[in-house]
Amino acid sequence: MTIKTKKFALDKKHYINYSFQRRMITRWFWFLIPAAVLVLGLILHFTGIYKNYWIPITAVVGAILYAVFWYVQFYAATEMEQNKQMFDRFSYEIDSRHILMKINAKEGGMIKWDTIEKAEMTKDAFMLFISNAQFLRFPFTVFNSPHDLKLMETILKRKELMS
Repeated sequence: MTIKTKKFALDKKHYINYSFQRRMITRWFWFLIPAAVLVLGLILHFTGIYKNYWIPITAVVGAILYAVFWYVQFYAATEMEQNKQMFDRFSYEIDSRHILMKINAKEGGMIKWDTIEKAEMTKDAFMLFISNAQFLRFPFTVFNSPHDLKLMETILKRKELMS
């Protein structure tokens, strides 16, 4: 059975926000460094050993700059020429062998299932992760019927991409 979707594109704003949020969740432990420096600075200041507000201020600014750095990275990824095709409008044909991305009836490309690292089902879409910063998002609204949604879920479970 083949699942055919409507033509749609990945929204740049959604890509930036989702990728940034995912990065912050998976790399939360980097915030422990500025948190430790902040606590150390406050302890030193209030015990009178070293009265200076620059240590906690530097820790907070460092944490903010770390988050801003990653947000800018994902924003820049949407503007790069080699990533433009991630945000083009495609229709998809999905079956158990591969995923066909179709620009029109004659042009398109193919994604093999072994390039997909994992899949998730969110409240409104299927997410297929190719790498940390590349993913395919299939909103439930692009499927033509509830049967296609169930078939997609079955294919992902058979490929052991989703539990």
